[in-house]
Amino acid sequence: MAKAPPSISLLLILLLSTTVFLTLPASISSIGVNYGTLGNLPPPTQVANFLKTQTSIDSVKIFNVNPDIIRAFAGTGISVVVTVPNGDIPALANGVEARRWVSANILPFHPQTKIKYISVGNEILLSGDDNMIKNLLPAMKNLNAALVRAGVKDVKVTTAHSLNIIAYELNGAPSSGRFRPGWDKGVLAPILAYHRQTKSPFMVNPYPYFGFDPKNVNFAIFRSPYKAVRDPLTGKVYTNMYDTLMDSTYSAMKALGYGDVDIVVGETGWPSACDAPWCSPENAAWFNLNIIKRAQGQGTPLMPNRRFETYIFGLFNEEGKPGPTAERNWGLFRSDFSPVYDVGLLTNKQGGGGGGLPAPALPTPSTAAGGKWCVAKPEATDAQLQGNIDWVCSQGGVDCKPIQTGGLCFNPGSVRAQASFVMNAYFQKNGRTDGSCNFSGTGVIVGNNPSNGACKY
Repeated sequence: MAKAPPSISLLLILLLSTTVFLTLPASISSIGVNYGTLGNLPPPTQVANFLKTQTSIDSVKIFNVNPDIIRAFAGTGISVVVTVPNGDIPALANGVEARRWVSANILPFHPQTKIKYISVGNEILLSGDDNMIKNLLPAMKNLNAALVRAGVKDVKVTTAHSLNIIAYELNGAPSSGRFRPGWDKGVLAPILAYHRQTKSPFMVNPYPYFGFDPKNVNFAIFRSPYKAVRDPLTGKVYTNMYDTLMDSTYSAMKALGYGDVDIVVGETGWPSACDAPWCSPENAAWFNLNIIKRAQGQGTPLMPNRRFETYIFGLFNEEGKPGPTAERNWGLFRSDFSPVYDVGLLTNKQGGGGGGLPAPALPTPSTAAGGKWCVAKPEATDAQLQGNIDWVCSQGGVDCKPIQTGGLCFNPGSVRAQASFVMNAYFQKNGRTDGSCNFSGTGVIVGNNPSNGACKY
């Protein structure tokens, strides 16, 4: 049986024990969460009731079209974003299939369940799958046409993008942000034109966690002291990485003539635990508190006072997820509904949060510049290594084209070789810290370059 969330008095005792105090917002008018289901989690009906009766969360985003979840939110007033599985996209480029999909997955539940958006796949451009990429916009158009044909006017169709679509530099000027060549005019401009035409939002997943400078961690998590970034073209000073990501996205959209299209934050967050010193409940809480402020209308330097519909990742810690420790520790809540940390989303409190003392200083991460590579441990199983590949290539912010057909590291006969390549790419991207090679104990750091022929690590 699920436990009720602890009272604010118990929560304050827990916070006191860590000597960290967080100033919580006086009220939160609107915030969404990503509701993943990998783990021993409570049934959807309990989840829906908890969100309705004990939190100010008013929207959820799910990564499928699970009918039990969709049905559970009927009558709650909580809006739902459903996701078309990536593998279904090519079929939906056919109009008849799109109409069948809407008939099976939307019409039986809406409007009893407030389905707000259909996200066609998740981070399709990051997948590198040319067949899915070329069919993405046709599928979006067909689903929208199917909704119109069925008389559904309040469900919009979009797709969620990883910010690898931006040619972004850590110390670059956000005002000069541009989409990657090849994707800008050929893929993203037509998608943005579709969004303008249908008044649907451009959905992005800005994750500072997957691209920050380990030497400037505080810049990624809204803490002081930090090394600020000044945009030499606008004179705007950036005190955090999230704002640079958002303004780089806006600048890229504006450069193509679509600065008027709404932006929705489909995913963002910070893990409360990982294999590195910068993950803690305090840091995760501080990050998400600042995200909530921006969602309420604080905006960014190039988009001041702008509200961003935002979906925090995620609702629960998902114990069933593969990959590094962080993957199982993104949640606001545990499976018994108790909070991992408090960001003011619970409505059954008797008081407010405290404020004053700073969080403890972060330990200095290991950033040694010597020859270090991350490879699969000899005892790791193929199943574990395939899980690493799937995670790194879908959520790790790594370009996996080299291990795909035609790539220099394509080796379909060796899961181990392909896993070692992507694990090392993640390791190098994240500052070569020991924790970024953990992969639930399946990775090991070596001093000899494992490059093989044209496959360069």
